[in-house]
Amino acid sequence: MMRRAAEIRLDALLRTACDVIAERGLANTRTADVAQAAGVSQALVFYHFATKERLLAQAFEYAVEQDLARLDAVVRSPAPPLTKLRRILKLYTPAGRPTSWSMWIDGWSESLRTPEVERVSRRLDLRWREDLAAVIADGVGDGTFECADPAGAAWRISAVMDGLAVQLAVHDRVISRRQFTEWVRLVTARELGLDPAELD
Repeated sequence: MMRRAAEIRLDALLRTACDVIAERGLANTRTADVAQAAGVSQALVFYHFATKERLLAQAFEYAVEQDLARLDAVVRSPAPPLTKLRRILKLYTPAGRPTSWSMWIDGWSESLRTPEVERVSRRLDLRWREDLAAVIADGVGDGTFECADPAGAAWRISAVMDGLAVQLAVHDRVISRRQFTEWVRLVTARELGLDPAELD
């Protein structure tokens, strides 16, 4: 019973930390901020996380895992590769208030200074590429896509999506969501021997 209560408390602390980070940013979040927002002592935060760096890394991982759970559901579905690819491209597009993308961008930035965040960021980022590469390889296998290098194509497609998503999330009105979608479809279609209209 005590272990279950500790797990619930840890989950609540991680959710609170994500809320604080979304408001203040990873670099400006203090353990005291998380403790105050959660209504607990700072000692309890350190009991669960030991260091501020571990708190930031675990909160970042907690937030990003929600994105990856949606990706995993797409990849594990029985849908054909083209349908999976369309769904992955849609998942990747920043929508509404880009809180998720803000967390990714913040995580990449903080990775330059915080090794624990960098390790988590790299591992989670690579999962996107690996899953996209697996979907591309499946599509090559069944003749849907034409691509000699699925892993390389996944990196190039992801790099374009990352760059455009940063512009869309950070710089208001520099590009539109419609432009993001069109350009990503164009690049993806060129990589996989498709007509961009097939990715609508």
